[in-house]
Amino acid sequence: MTKRLLLIYLLVVAGCMLCAQPNIQKQLQRKFVDAEDNTVIEIAAGNFNLDATLWLDGVKQVTIRGAGMDKTKLNFAGQLSGAEGIKITNSANITLQDLTVQKTKGDGVKTQQVTGIKFLRVRTEWTNGPDEKNGGYGLYPVQCNHVLIDSCEASGASDAGIYVGQSNHIIVSNSKAWQNVAGIEIENSTHADVYNNEAWDNTGGLLIFDLPDLVQKKGGYTRAFKNHLHDNNYKNFAPKGNIVGKVPPGTGIMILATNNVEVFDNKIVNNNSSSLGIISYYLTENPIKDSVYYPYPAGVSIHNNYFERAPVRATSQGRMGKMFRYKLRFGKKVPHILYDGITDEKMPARICLWNNTNQSFANIKAANNFKGISHDASPYNCQAEPLPAAVVNMQ
Repeated sequence: MTKRLLLIYLLVVAGCMLCAQPNIQKQLQRKFVDAEDNTVIEIAAGNFNLDATLWLDGVKQVTIRGAGMDKTKLNFAGQLSGAEGIKITNSANITLQDLTVQKTKGDGVKTQQVTGIKFLRVRTEWTNGPDEKNGGYGLYPVQCNHVLIDSCEASGASDAGIYVGQSNHIIVSNSKAWQNVAGIEIENSTHADVYNNEAWDNTGGLLIFDLPDLVQKKGGYTRAFKNHLHDNNYKNFAPKGNIVGKVPPGTGIMILATNNVEVFDNKIVNNNSSSLGIISYYLTENPIKDSVYYPYPAGVSIHNNYFERAPVRATSQGRMGKMFRYKLRFGKKVPHILYDGITDEKMPARICLWNNTNQSFANIKAANNFKGISHDASPYNCQAEPLPAAVVNMQ
């Protein structure tokens, strides 16, 4: 084939690909809109440029299946309609698997009011890297029941890469999160198991939060175990006003105002500000207007974890960073476990620390303006009953 014929051939192929993109979008949108119960939506291998959300609503027993995370890529860089890449609502027993969602205007994949949702080998990413203009969440099930996230990946989210909020009966396993503000976050959710995951190069590796002003008020009964949470020292790039904007770079795990949490058998390494923080909502300095919100952590059990960090100073970024610099002044010897010491006088905190390797501790006495900081962990040397395993039922 001559160079001229080759050039003509390449131009024809490129032109066909450009023409095919709108047709592919219409085909996919039609598949989502017309989906009936007990069907499979197949998405072939390829890099597809889409400009509108793919929305699935009101169905049961539907599988959305690509050819693999590295083979089926849905790119929403030119998104004109909607904010999410894929949105699934008011449904039951849905499986999303083997594909990548890229560069969405808002959240990568959002599922809301779904009972029985499985994410298997799904990746969300913003390939331009960390940026406050990126979408807030990668994988984002909210107000769901029976959630399974397994062997997934998330990077670039300006809030949380892998997030489960206001949901019940949850497993997040065998997944990876990097260069997000929060790698993995469990918020106002109950009966969650988070295990065998790796989170690195985020601002915070794993956040377990209860926040005010949400529909589901209380979270709890969360177990985090056998995770590798390391080198989460990336600058906080959350948009101004987001609660995760309070998380200081260098956070391995943060437990905020939630109850009944068990953290064990994790490897928590080189998170420069706080390997593990146990704090009340008062430390955020945000006002509380929710009359039924409980702002204290309680029933927290930390055991059999491995801690390690290099002798470096904690962050000075943000309000909490200033706390490290001007109030705590640990220098290069920041204790692995930090407890703010803000307690409910009517109810004991029930915090237990035992059998951790390289454990160091500080009660930073935040309610006393950080005066009288104590490194004595003996008041918390107790063993709590193990929490029950999360049970996720999929039909």
